[in-house]
Amino acid sequence: MKKLTKFAKLLITIGCVLVVLVLFLLTGPLYVINEGYQVVVTRFGDIVAVHTNAGLHFKIPFIDIVNTYPKLILSLDGDSQKIPTKENQFIIVDTTSRWKISDPELFYQSFKTVDAAEIRLSDIIDSATRTIITQNRLSEVVRSSNLINERTDSKNTELPASDEAAAKINALVNVVANSESVNKGRRQLTLEMAEEARKMIPDYGIELIDILPRQIKYSDELTESVYNRMIKDRNQIAKGFRAYGEGQKRDWLGKLEKDKLMIESDAYAKAEQIKGQADAEATRIYARAYSVDPEFYAFWRSIESYKTTVPSFDATFSTDMDYFKYMYSSKGRR
Repeated sequence: MKKLTKFAKLLITIGCVLVVLVLFLLTGPLYVINEGYQVVVTRFGDIVAVHTNAGLHFKIPFIDIVNTYPKLILSLDGDSQKIPTKENQFIIVDTTSRWKISDPELFYQSFKTVDAAEIRLSDIIDSATRTIITQNRLSEVVRSSNLINERTDSKNTELPASDEAAAKINALVNVVANSESVNKGRRQLTLEMAEEARKMIPDYGIELIDILPRQIKYSDELTESVYNRMIKDRNQIAKGFRAYGEGQKRDWLGKLEKDKLMIESDAYAKAEQIKGQADAEATRIYARAYSVDPEFYAFWRSIESYKTTVPSFDATFSTDMDYFKYMYSSKGRR
């Protein structure tokens, strides 16, 4: 009987221990840190532990608070902001940046939460972006190299020097193609933005990796200006083509007129030569005919003359002249 009583007491003791253990476990004294995360444990607002490795850890229930932060690289998309360039031309810039928590203890002391850190970091990045862009020209912001100019130069050397017409047209096409030379470029400016932002980030336990422009677009005013400039440039090129075409037209018309005059001159010379030959042949025939019958030849010449002159006379008051000797007599007598 005494043995049963001792055994019952042992069972009760074990049961009480198990109940206490279960209740203790239910209060959450253990917590797990997953891979890619780190924690800062605080007790009454003071940091008592920092864990950066994954695993199972212990805390005092209801007293210790576990603050979990990511160890991975985080991205932060900034708000669109209208920024003037060095030429006072406004552009709209969207940036995205990458950052991570390098010191969770300092991070907790500075911000407590990731949302609060992103708000502060966003202000710093926007300020750094504005500072760098306002110090540089628009071409430096939107371009990364002088490749467009190099392509233009290569185009200018593609045509042989003997091809004058093609060279002129190519020169007209590229009359406004050359853009401003880029000294830094967008890539270098992003590095300067990140460096400027790092200067404004004290010991927050944050590492800013980079700042990248997600989108750069012209403001409405600048867009209209750019379109007008493009229209002006295209019109200038079109005028150049028209001027070149007019020049070619005048050249061809001049050549045509020259060829026409040469052809007419040659034709006139040949016609005069033929006329001369014909007159000579006619004179020869006339001379031969005259030598055969001079009287008939004189008669025929007079008759041919009468056909021309008599119809133009309104009246004839006398035929007593040698001219009319064949008018009334086929033998040439009165």
